[in-house]
Amino acid sequence: MYLRQVHEEADLDALHSFIRENPLGILTTAIDSPSYPFLQSSHIPWILDRTDEAKIGVLRGHMARANPQAKALIEALEKTGTAGPGKLDRDVLVLFNNPVHHYVTPKFYTQTKPTTGKVVSTWNYAAVQVYGKLTVYYRNDSATASFLTAQTETLTEHAETQIMGFEQPWRITDAPESYIELLKNAIIGVEITIEDIGGKFKMSQEMPQGDREGVIAGFASMGSETTTKLSELVKRRGEMADEKKRK
Repeated sequence: MYLRQVHEEADLDALHSFIRENPLGILTTAIDSPSYPFLQSSHIPWILDRTDEAKIGVLRGHMARANPQAKALIEALEKTGTAGPGKLDRDVLVLFNNPVHHYVTPKFYTQTKPTTGKVVSTWNYAAVQVYGKLTVYYRNDSATASFLTAQTETLTEHAETQIMGFEQPWRITDAPESYIELLKNAIIGVEITIEDIGGKFKMSQEMPQGDREGVIAGFASMGSETTTKLSELVKRRGEMADEKKRK
């Protein structure tokens, strides 16, 4: 990820909050395989934890065994012949995106466009990128069963209460136990110990004050839920950038 200092978010708590608010991350792996593509990606909802061993954080998720990316992982790990969870040597990448993003027209730049015309269109967006080491729970053993039970129950609890806001959330135990056990046989667990994390909030912070105010007003005038949120984000991130300059 290209991180200009003006767009960079380095605060770990802020990055963790972003992931928890946008838990659907894109897992990308690079695996040498005679049967599957070298590069593969999958959308996976994640639970983020912090531990004494992994202070930057740990991501826990699951994916379908039928997924070609899961098959490539299992194929590579079976070659090692180790018992229990398998660990991938290469780093993996997970990208989390804010669903609020939009094209920025030069017409919004009320300071620079009228004076010099030296403006071009761009796109405002926010994302967090994670690199780390992947452990895969795929064997028919107690470690896999324990991981999948904890991960799916915690993920469901987070989504039902924090994302959906239900006071009486649906729980996995509400479904027949035999049905849940059947479904668990069709998934594998994936756990990433985070080794590097970075965030980017590209929200017109680099623009002069007049242009930034034009972007805020321009998005607000469009009236959609997305552009209203973007207008607020541009204003907030601009204020944060100004505060950094004063320190």
